Amino acid sequence: MKMEGTLFYQLLLAALFSLAIPILCSSSSNTKHFNFNVEWKSVTRLCHTKPVLTVNGKFPGPTIAVYEGDDVEVTVTNSVARNTTIHWHGVRQVRTGWADGPAYITQCPIGAGNTYTYKFTVLDQRGTLWWHAHFSWQRASVYGAFIIHPTTPFPFHFSLPPIHAHIPLIFGEWWNRDIEVVEREMNLFGGGPNSSDAYTINGLPGPFYPCSTKDTFIQTVEPGKTYLLRIINAALNDELFFAVANHSLTVVEIDAVYTKPFTTTAIMLTPGQTTNVLLTADQIIPQDHSTEGVFVMAARPYLTSIFPFNNSTTIAFLKYQTNKPYPTMPPHNYTLPLNLPAMEDTPFATQFSNSLRSLASQDYPCRVPTKIDKRVFITIGLNLQDCPQNQTCQGFRGKRFYASMNNQSFVRPSFSILESHYRKFKNNGISSDFPEKPPYVFNYTGVNPVTENMNTVFGTKLLQVSFGTRLEIVLQDTNFLNPENHPIHVHGHNFFIVGRGFGNFDDDKDPVEYNVVDPPERNTVGVPVGGWAAIRLIADNPGVWFVHCHLEEHTSWGLAMGFIVKSGKEPSQCLLPPPSDLPPC
Repeated sequence: MKMEGTLFYQLLLAALFSLAIPILCSSSSNTKHFNFNVEWKSVTRLCHTKPVLTVNGKFPGPTIAVYEGDDVEVTVTNSVARNTTIHWHGVRQVRTGWADGPAYITQCPIGAGNTYTYKFTVLDQRGTLWWHAHFSWQRASVYGAFIIHPTTPFPFHFSLPPIHAHIPLIFGEWWNRDIEVVEREMNLFGGGPNSSDAYTINGLPGPFYPCSTKDTFIQTVEPGKTYLLRIINAALNDELFFAVANHSLTVVEIDAVYTKPFTTTAIMLTPGQTTNVLLTADQIIPQDHSTEGVFVMAARPYLTSIFPFNNSTTIAFLKYQTNKPYPTMPPHNYTLPLNLPAMEDTPFATQFSNSLRSLASQDYPCRVPTKIDKRVFITIGLNLQDCPQNQTCQGFRGKRFYASMNNQSFVRPSFSILESHYRKFKNNGISSDFPEKPPYVFNYTGVNPVTENMNTVFGTKLLQVSFGTRLEIVLQDTNFLNPENHPIHVHGHNFFIVGRGFGNFDDDKDPVEYNVVDPPERNTVGVPVGGWAAIRLIADNPGVWFVHCHLEEHTSWGLAMGFIVKSGKEPSQCLLPPPSDLPPC
């Protein structure tokens, strides 16, 4: 009976996913094959037409859908005169760091006209992740969903309504200008980048923007049915609130990890994060009002910065299926959901984050380390650097903006760090002495943001730990220039957020309050504005991994570090050899 039930569930899942997600693959046994062609595509949004970098001519890109346990092979052909790479965000890449994707960290870029096949296995993961380019700012348009079907029923399938269909919602940003020019000008003059011109839902900005009424995402649902929304924040530089008018959302998963279900009026996602929620079409539609049954879905930024930003809102529509014909869609009259948080609603963002808990069940245990072997304390924040002679700088007070971790601004080399580590190259400017504490102890969140500053140090210093190390990292925001909610992403590992708070981390008091029973498990953590977050992980994936802020401007300014996990003693604890088609530098 168990085998029959599992087979039935797999068939049911496949049928459900076919309603909303294209399965673009060929398969051989448990190996799923996909083909990505990186190419230019002419795209029009907001009355502006421009060439946009895409995969297979799609914006957003195609969805990859596999089952947990599958081997995955994605052949990427670069058909443009630009370097590129693809990162499979949240896929742990156990022993297959060569397939992780960040340029000059785990691979050299795929050059123009060349091809590279990413090969990896999806192990002990299920849910919603995503993929994106990991070279320069190409992920502004090169991104898509990565869905991992579970092979057993959802853990909430008995206690919550049955799921009628799955609906992916990917948030992004649109620039009318060429994104390469925006990035180049920021790096050239040292100022902040131009803000995006619109936010998008599934690549469409919605009617609040010029010329965009026709470019609006509309999802039809059946009254009384329940839907699984797979929500991804692929925005380049903005955390986002999301809400659906007159509807509540039940959170059941974050970053492809099941959670204890809870109901909320809205959610908040940092760039890089994913959240699965259940939505029931439970509103009663009067039979004599044909315009009823259309509800606004809205996303707008969570503001924690004083820097210029895009303060607009993108909307889509949830349309109930009825027997009566609808007037023109989208409707002419609509308002934002009353349950959409205000842009500066830090209390809601905090409450939402604090509500997240791992399922911690027998089938899905919470493997948080209750004891640690090493604690690393890392300050994160912005820096001002004096403008070099005979240059024009457009940062604050005529200086240049940078960002750092423990006052180290990360510099990517011109070669693959992973390959250098694997082949034991020496004298290449890389060192494994990343500072495990700040260079100075000070009032991190109490300094004057304008008059106080620390010039950063540039380099490629890596944090190195032995295989199996139970590691705690305390991420401390600083007040320099602007305290901010920084989304920190760790490649190659999931981690547990055992503590969060505002102000300065207290080494004596705060660890006592840690949650080591059912803390949320993620791959990207939003460090609270003017506060700290403590994460724990077991360093059991050998290789070189990127740790960085998922606000792209901050990564460009150096808010990143490399993380080496040495191979263990057993063959199964060692990095696999590099593939034969690994791109050269």
